[in-house]
Amino acid sequence: MRLNAPKKMIWLLSTILAILSIVSLFIAIPFVSVYSYWVMAVAWLLLFLGSALKGF
Repeated sequence: MRLNAPKKMIWLLSTILAILSIVSLFIAIPFVSVYSYWVMAVAWLLLFLGSALKGF
């Protein structure tokens, strides 16, 4: 299986979601603090799809 580099926008969005999820553990962010685990899971899923699928 050949992996591709994710596009810059997908990588940037995934990084922002991951940082937001980590920060929400220390600072109360209304929606993200409750679902911080799921926000991080979505960030990892975006990175996985960006690497596994060509053109994503």
